[in-house]
Amino acid sequence: MIELEDVYKYYKSNGHRKVVLNHISLEFQAGRSYGILGVNGAGKSTLVRILAGTELPNGGRVRRKVRVSWPLGFSGGLHPKLTGRENVKFISRIYGQDPRKIITFVEDFAEVGAYMDVPIMTYSSGMIARLAFGLSMSIDFDCYLIDEVTAVGDARFAARCKEEFDRRRKKADIVMVSHAMSTIKDYCDRGIVLAGGQMHVFRDVDDAIELYKKLNA
Repeated sequence: MIELEDVYKYYKSNGHRKVVLNHISLEFQAGRSYGILGVNGAGKSTLVRILAGTELPNGGRVRRKVRVSWPLGFSGGLHPKLTGRENVKFISRIYGQDPRKIITFVEDFAEVGAYMDVPIMTYSSGMIARLAFGLSMSIDFDCYLIDEVTAVGDARFAARCKEEFDRRRKKADIVMVSHAMSTIKDYCDRGIVLAGGQMHVFRDVDDAIELYKKLNA
C-alpha cells in the first residue's frame, strides 16, 4: 500500500537537530488499518504529512502503490482568495474527478449555502472545516489519512460525518493518529508506536496501547 524506504526526517531548532524519523523502513500493508500512537512531539503528524506527500523527508523514499488521501479535513490546500466552489473545482481536476459531481457532493455535505461562491478567507473556522471534510469525503481513496479529526461541527453534522466516513472505510484502509484509545480500537487492527525516531509495530492494537501508556506515564 505505502512503503517507507530508509526515511529520515529532522527539524532544526535553536541550532539543534531533532530527529523524528530515524532511517525508517516499513510497509503499510493493504487490507490493514494502522493506529499511530506516541507522546506529544514524537512526530505523529509529521509522519502523516510525509505519507500524504504534503511534507517531504530529508532522506529516503516514500512509495505509494494506491491512491492516498491528504490528511482528513486538512484545509492547507485551500486558497483563501478563491471561493469554495473554485477551490473544489480546482482540487477535483487535480484528482481527475468530474468537477460538477464533486461540487454537488460538497455543496450538499458542507452546508455552507451561498458561501460556496464567496472567498474562503471570509469563512469561519467551522465553515472551512466543513468544506474541507466534505471535500475529503467527495473523492474515493484507497487509503485515508487521519490526524485526530474524524468529525467537525455540531452533533448533527458530526453524526453525518461519522456515517459518511464509516461508509467509506468499508472499502478503504486507514492510517490514523489519535489520542483516544477507544477510537484507535474501533478503527484499527494494527498499532504503531512512534518513539525516539523509531517505529514499533504491533499486530495487536492492545499491545501498542500498553507501550504508549508506559511511555506517557
